[in-house]
Amino acid sequence: MSNHLFDAIRHAARPEATFILTTDGRSWTYGDMLAHSGRIASALDTLGVRPGDRVAVQVEKSPEALMLYLACVRVGAVYLPLNTAYTLAELDYFIGDAEPRVVVCAPAAKEGIAKLAAGHGAHVETLDDKGGGSLIELANGETSDFSDAHRGPDDLAAILYTSGTTGRSKGAMLTHDNLLSNAATLRDYWHFTADDRLIHALPIFHTHGLFVASNVTLLAGASMYFLPKFDADEVLRLMPQATVMMGVPTFYVRLIQHPGLTREATANMRLFVSGSAPLLAETHRTFHAMTGHAILERYGMTETNMNTSNPHDGERIAGTVGYPLPGVSLRVTDPESGKPLPDGETGMIEVKGPNVFKGYWRMPEKTQAEFRTDGFFITGDLGKIDERGYVHIVGRGKDLVISGGYNIYPKEVETEIDQMPGVVETAVIGVPHPDFGEGVTAVVVRKAGATIDERAVLDGLKDRLARYKQPKRVIFVDDLPRNTMGKVQKNVLRERYAGIYAPAGASANG
Repeated sequence: MSNHLFDAIRHAARPEATFILTTDGRSWTYGDMLAHSGRIASALDTLGVRPGDRVAVQVEKSPEALMLYLACVRVGAVYLPLNTAYTLAELDYFIGDAEPRVVVCAPAAKEGIAKLAAGHGAHVETLDDKGGGSLIELANGETSDFSDAHRGPDDLAAILYTSGTTGRSKGAMLTHDNLLSNAATLRDYWHFTADDRLIHALPIFHTHGLFVASNVTLLAGASMYFLPKFDADEVLRLMPQATVMMGVPTFYVRLIQHPGLTREATANMRLFVSGSAPLLAETHRTFHAMTGHAILERYGMTETNMNTSNPHDGERIAGTVGYPLPGVSLRVTDPESGKPLPDGETGMIEVKGPNVFKGYWRMPEKTQAEFRTDGFFITGDLGKIDERGYVHIVGRGKDLVISGGYNIYPKEVETEIDQMPGVVETAVIGVPHPDFGEGVTAVVVRKAGATIDERAVLDGLKDRLARYKQPKRVIFVDDLPRNTMGKVQKNVLRERYAGIYAPAGASANG
């Protein structure tokens, strides 16, 4: 029977070719991948998992965890990866909402999760980061000759929950063709072949590490160095044998700070990709000056996989996310009316294509609200398209600052401050203000030893930005709060500084 996604993976797999190499010396061929995922799929079948059932997974990164994802695809289940940082209270919501047939967790977490799972009718198995656990023990007694379940292009392959910073988390439903079409497009657009060797230091509970890095590698029949986490020493050690790296901006910042980053160290590499959070233009320029490589920045999200990419062969412009990918339609619209805007104007980014998700799990009203009648998905990201067709991301719609009736796009203010001597990076937020509704507030990280202060920042912006865009306050911090994928958590900053404009004697909560 046909299994839309795994049939394509199987077609690209040369059994004798290397698929995964780990830092502890283990090696997996594509033949091993087919056998191990087959045994785990057989184990899931034995546990009663049927096509359409959900399998929730909260485990540390390991080759076996990746095999579990592939096994779910093969058995026809809907894979539900969960951030390893989620608490029991958060897991209770996800398990209750998704109603998985099976939950797979780390052995140390089994006791707490089993109590939650029991309340929702789910069975619990374990998997550790060394390839052990009850699920693997069960799989070792199963056959590797598994007959893949029939799954068509529109059948669900995964549910990924959004972060839920503006309400309860939503489960984005991704189909077999959402994942396959996007991975095939990226494979071709980024010129991936079986000769490529990817440095994979990303987590695999997220779109970037799981569906971009892993699926693209699989569809190309390429190999990857599978690191448990990012380690600059280890990454630089691997570069002479590798050809590609995918990372978040933090990876590149750390590499720039490493004395081992040179043109010689990166001579064998053909491509560096960055995503999941905005890459500072300064990071792009510094990395290029040190290595001769221009980082390729792309833009995607949980609901859509990847939407745009800087070109593989053309100019990669710092501060942009490139062109819409083949097959993806992208437009910028007025956030209120939905009317398309001309190039150069800032508005809401909307996308349409085979990469765009099916909707939010058990939220038909929310799904309907996020799609236009002509099928375009409203991303919630603000951006513009320049005269060359490159897409610029200005920020999230929820991060827009409205001060004194004026709309201020944080990215514009951040870019100006980031260019000042002594500044590492900036996050601009809107904080409640008694006179203006919201006060433009800049939270700045200084370079070590820098003496730049609030007055210097404000003076530097006087002739650079309109008065209404200039910050009312500049706050200096050692680091900006980030999530596991390196995105700055502006919601945390807004909560932290909610009371700074409160009248004297008033409480932070007004």
